[in-house]
Amino acid sequence: MLRAPRMATQALLAQVAVLLVVLGAGLAVTVGLLRHSSERQYEQRALAVARTVAEDPVVARRVGAGSGPGGAVEDIAESVRRRTGMLFVVVTDRHGIRYAHPDPAEVGKEVSTPPTALDGRDSVSVQRGTLGVSARAKVPLRTADGAVVGEVSTGVRVGTALEAAAPLIHDQAVLSTGALLLGAGVAVLLTRRLKRQTHGLEPAELAELLREQQAVLHGVGDGVLAVDPSNRITVCNEEAARLLGGAIPPGTALPDAGLPPPVQRVLVERQELCQSVAVVGARMLVMTSQSVRRGEQDLGHVLTLRDRTELDELERERSALRALSDALRAQAHEYTNRLHTLSGMLAVGDVPDAQAYLRELAAAPLATEGRDGARIADPYLRGLLAAKTATASEQGVELRLDGDSHLPGRLIEPLDVVSVVGNLLDNAVRAAAGGRRRPAWAELGVLAEGDTLHVAVIDSGDGVRTRTSSGCSSGDSPPAARGNGPVTESVSSSLAGS
Repeated sequence: MLRAPRMATQALLAQVAVLLVVLGAGLAVTVGLLRHSSERQYEQRALAVARTVAEDPVVARRVGAGSGPGGAVEDIAESVRRRTGMLFVVVTDRHGIRYAHPDPAEVGKEVSTPPTALDGRDSVSVQRGTLGVSARAKVPLRTADGAVVGEVSTGVRVGTALEAAAPLIHDQAVLSTGALLLGAGVAVLLTRRLKRQTHGLEPAELAELLREQQAVLHGVGDGVLAVDPSNRITVCNEEAARLLGGAIPPGTALPDAGLPPPVQRVLVERQELCQSVAVVGARMLVMTSQSVRRGEQDLGHVLTLRDRTELDELERERSALRALSDALRAQAHEYTNRLHTLSGMLAVGDVPDAQAYLRELAAAPLATEGRDGARIADPYLRGLLAAKTATASEQGVELRLDGDSHLPGRLIEPLDVVSVVGNLLDNAVRAAAGGRRRPAWAELGVLAEGDTLHVAVIDSGDGVRTRTSSGCSSGDSPPAARGNGPVTESVSSSLAGS
């Protein structure tokens, strides 16, 4: 079973077929008009030549006197035929006897078509004679007193007329072919554009896509609210209804939708927003809105809504993971350098120095272990500090752990603590690296007190002494650690069983 062509292919074939029919009909009409015009022109030319011969007094006098075929009449007619390029110039008397003919054997014989100009009127026509189809003219041959004594008939081969019109026909054919190619090219471009706009989908597939779009629209996690150019609600999915306190039927006018003021203002004023935070009732929502346009046509406005709590949690996780990733990269780089150093010592046979270097590395305190044995038990914080030690070392800063640091338990919210401590250490290392004191250093103090974790960061930077103490909830940004004084951060409810 043959498969029907795709919609775009059908449209292309239909357009090309229409172009072929229109241009073919136009070419046929043009050729017909040119042929008709050429025949009329050559009929008039034949008529002019026939009148010229008929006005010659020698021809009229000899035919009227009945001097017989041939002679001067034939010479004159043949001379005119050669000069004008006529197919024939025939002179006959009133009885149809030829006095002149291009074929000498026909002279003296009766013409094949009966004389029509003996009634004194000129005539033009396209007829077939002994010399073929020709555009011919017949005029009466008159004596000086006006008596009709015969007929002069001239003709031009129809093929000659067509040959004269051939350049015009050729130009028209070229123009038609060019128009066909141009039209076909435009049709191809339109077809390709249609394919791009529909992604090559057929009408049935578009209908299926619309059904799927409706299913997805009402199944996404974000709230979607859309209005048309006349400010009527067109889309309100389940999540938007949940966030805004109720469903809004499609077609509802925007002033009658009962939307919260921040949301209604965005839609009425057609504001372009990207991740803008607004308080809607008891919720903190992130709004993104944009106009929907096609060219210069306004198709409405779309607003998406997302709960800020989920977004903040994801952002904190991303920041913490990125900080850990950067720190681990720096730590891996430092360990690679140590391995290269050790490999070089062994390669040159400097075994004693290599053994001393290994003992030095083994004796170096970890970032999570103070010189007096203080330890940090939480694996998240231990991993962060070990990695930050390598990062600080790359910038020429020694990262130290205060000897009084003590964290025997695990953190309940490790990502929040890692984000806060990581930002504090980054600021301190940056301040120490840019300061004038050498060697540059930064020191971290961590102390668990009940269910509260106290964090203090001191650096050797040039800034003034700054001290900040506050209770920081899970979404607040940590203060920057600047200067050579301690910056203390308290995080409540961050420990388990301390």
